[in-house]
Amino acid sequence: MKREKRGEDRMTVRASRLLQGVLLALALPAAVCAQDAAQFPNKPVRVIVPQGPGGATDIQARLFAAKMTQSLGQQFVVDNRAGGGAAGVVAYTLATKANADGYTLLAIIPSFTFSPALYKNYPIDPIRDFAPVSLLTRAPYMLVVNPSLPARSAKDLIAMAKAQPDKLTFGAGNTGSGTHLVTLSFLSAAKIRATYVPYRSVGMAMLDLAGGRIDATLANVLSASTYVRTGKLRVLGISSVERSKALPDVPTIAEQGVPGYEAVTFHGYAVPAATPAAIVNKLSAAYASVVKSPDIAGRLAADGGEAIGSTPQAFRKFIAAEIRVWTKLIKEEGVKIE
Repeated sequence: MKREKRGEDRMTVRASRLLQGVLLALALPAAVCAQDAAQFPNKPVRVIVPQGPGGATDIQARLFAAKMTQSLGQQFVVDNRAGGGAAGVVAYTLATKANADGYTLLAIIPSFTFSPALYKNYPIDPIRDFAPVSLLTRAPYMLVVNPSLPARSAKDLIAMAKAQPDKLTFGAGNTGSGTHLVTLSFLSAAKIRATYVPYRSVGMAMLDLAGGRIDATLANVLSASTYVRTGKLRVLGISSVERSKALPDVPTIAEQGVPGYEAVTFHGYAVPAATPAAIVNKLSAAYASVVKSPDIAGRLAADGGEAIGSTPQAFRKFIAAEIRVWTKLIKEEGVKIE
């Protein structure tokens, strides 16, 4: 019996040591991640932007990169990757292949949420392949028309379109672009028909609209505001649910006979999916602090935008909601790009 007791004791000791080893092995990665996050960043950080230099996304990315450099003490370097057109596939694919260590960030814009539904065999899954960091900014689109058009409100424009279906012309980016889909979403929500006129860029559509060659367009606030201020275009409404603090006198489309209508452009950041949560959270907190600083928030508000600075969890919910909205619209409207 004593021999059996000694055997049992040895087995208990071995089991205890094995359990301690397992617990230590489980604790080590967490300790390493915490140490990595504390030291992060200790080298330059690359920020991949899925558009070329000079556009609104690039301008914001460079503004935030400069502030993050000051905040975290390492260079945040913008890397423009415009290949793949509106799909952003070059930038998104490049980001998925980067090391999941926090040193490669991807600027997230609307195409991130609608491209998978538009393109056959699209290689990126926004939910599977990326860990959201923070939604930084959000801004509505402006419904603008040529001043020669009799419409003085979105309600007037809708009435005109219902009286003469397909007569009004709406300019937007090429098929499958953000402004094309926003235009489709407005026409669908308002239950009207109009003629879509595609352009290589919204800037070109704005020039033709100011010249009276088309009737209307939905453009982001930053692009449209200058034309409105100079009297070259008339604003009929904005696409946010609530009025913009920068444009309190401009009614929303939702309050003009299209209840609940909303379409926004946005700017945020994500990292490869396997990036440690501690590093994601550190980046998220730093970006939120930057975008909410008085100078940045004030500049965004002056342009009609809104400083957000969300948590990773809130940004994930936002992305998922946008994917649902655009996937539904794309299927209903039969928009496809091979």
